[in-house]
Amino acid sequence: MAHDPQGFLTHDRADTPKRPASERVRDWQPIYLRAHDEIVRAQARRCMDCGVAFCHSGCPLGNLIPEWNEFTARGDLASASERLHATNNFPEFTGWICPAPCESACVLAINTDPVTIKQVEISIVERAFAEDALPPQPPAKLSGKSVAVVGSGPAGLAAAQQLTRAGHRVVVFERDDRIGGLLRYGIPDFKMPKDIIDRRLAQMSAEGTEFSVNSDVTAETFARLRSEFDAVVLSVGALRQREMDVPGRQLPGVYQAMEYLPGGNRVQSGDLVAPPIDAAGKHVIIIGGGDTAADCLGTANRQGALSVTLLDHNTAPTPRSNLVNPVWPAAPSSRGSSPAHDEGVHEAWAREAIEFVGDPTTGVRAVLAEEVEILRVDGAREFRPIENSQHELPAELVLLATGFVGTDVPELLTAAGVEINPRRGTAVVDDAWQTSAEGVFACGDATRGASLVVWAIAEGRACAAAVDAALTGASQLPSPVAPYALAL
Repeated sequence: MAHDPQGFLTHDRADTPKRPASERVRDWQPIYLRAHDEIVRAQARRCMDCGVAFCHSGCPLGNLIPEWNEFTARGDLASASERLHATNNFPEFTGWICPAPCESACVLAINTDPVTIKQVEISIVERAFAEDALPPQPPAKLSGKSVAVVGSGPAGLAAAQQLTRAGHRVVVFERDDRIGGLLRYGIPDFKMPKDIIDRRLAQMSAEGTEFSVNSDVTAETFARLRSEFDAVVLSVGALRQREMDVPGRQLPGVYQAMEYLPGGNRVQSGDLVAPPIDAAGKHVIIIGGGDTAADCLGTANRQGALSVTLLDHNTAPTPRSNLVNPVWPAAPSSRGSSPAHDEGVHEAWAREAIEFVGDPTTGVRAVLAEEVEILRVDGAREFRPIENSQHELPAELVLLATGFVGTDVPELLTAAGVEINPRRGTAVVDDAWQTSAEGVFACGDATRGASLVVWAIAEGRACAAAVDAALTGASQLPSPVAPYALAL
């Protein structure tokens, strides 16, 4: 069937179906359901063959979105999957958790609803796996070179798969007991099921990638690792969490988000009977308004919290009546718009926590907050308290989801001779992804700071091409993006 470039006039947008909030909040199964193939094909037909595909500008991977939309509309799964995987090692990861800046940049978003790009993407890869259409791609010949990849998040896994397929021996070192980084221990199971990680790891293992878990590469062990491998890729993430210096921070019951979230993952994986930090029967306050805060919100509700309040010093976002993008082709703010917000939440916008109230023995009992107004001072935002606005919010559990400020292993970077950006707390790299240490490369959040899964995969692929070129003199691997510092 020939593609109709006016399909967007005959087919309305149909979003990926979700389970009802009242049902899904009682379990840990995925929020999203899979749409029927015919619905997906109809959605792909909405792609308008616009000539200048601005969806490309919204995608760090440079995904060939109009091409795989075209093949999906025709029902040609093999071609759609080939085009999808030509630029993205793990479209199932992005299909589940990427916020889809490509959809915000879709030309249709200027004045109507954009194409459901994520829905088409996840449909292609799920069908391909279901039909055994994604066999391993081992290299035709080996290079005799070896690469150590430290960290097994999406950046490290993308670099590892690319380098393995280029013929190098690749070993991925992970300090946790399972591969996946934050995909495994950080993103709740209801947001992204973990079997999709294992499925892709099986493919990578069959291609020749080696995995070493419970392998914490430290400042003391790095020299040995460097001597055993021809190159090292640092993809250690940016897990150092921003702290809050307010009275009562050390009270029992006040935790960083990443102290809390992995417990839910471990219960679902069967490692624990109950989470170490449990929201059951408690009034919970989450400080922050980004993706991590939303993950805490969904987790607390599923654990049976009495109430959950999100406290954010930003003003409440303006509700959008449709998906027309007012800042096209840039991505609009997504604060306060996750599926978790539909499951039960009290929102406290334009407020800051100034004290955690409680007792060192019994723990936190409340958060003292005050309302703030946002002012612009010399071009910078400043949050100023509103007089006589202080009030207490009851809380037996407080979760800090205030962002990340760099890698949590600066001592490893220092021991490796890697220059650290003092403002961002991340590794500095040149235009070939190499750090200040010979033969040591870095990518993903380790260089960029905490960012999106799509950026991590893109940087892992680009770093792999640079490593391949350094080891062999030239590389046929694609390099989709430039290092972050050079892209500013």
